[in-house]
Amino acid sequence: MRELRIRLLAGVFVVAGVLSWAGARLWTAVGTLPGVPLAAPIVLALIAAVLLATALSLRARLKAQRERRPSAKGVDPMMAARAVVFGQASALVAALVAGVYGGTGVALLELLDIPARRDQAFYAGFSVLAGIAVIAAALFLERVCKLPEDDDQNPPGAQPTA
Repeated sequence: MRELRIRLLAGVFVVAGVLSWAGARLWTAVGTLPGVPLAAPIVLALIAAVLLATALSLRARLKAQRERRPSAKGVDPMMAARAVVFGQASALVAALVAGVYGGTGVALLELLDIPARRDQAFYAGFSVLAGIAVIAAALFLERVCKLPEDDDQNPPGAQPTA
């Protein structure tokens, strides 16, 4: 399984932000920009909490397994792989969503004198922060589930050194 690259996530965030900003400016020029929902930062924060709880649980179980505690529950490799895939997918979607709300929030900065738009700019800002929290939790989960032999010390196709 390939490791998630921060450059990829940053690229998705920036491209989505620029396109969203341009779209929001165009939409504002033509009509009324749709609102940023209050649920956006809440849902992203809940996803970040689930990812963090999963990572902490797996880390504790793996630590107990390494220390060979008699009461240690084993970690099913497929469950860990599914958790990593969920984390990677969540990070990619969070980068996209945070970019969209970031671009929309920047476009809303021109309309801060309108109370409703000011609230939506705050919601957009909180959505970006919650998206960053999802990305951080996903990267932490990926780090927790990384196998020791997954280190990039050997180039692809080379035989591992003993």
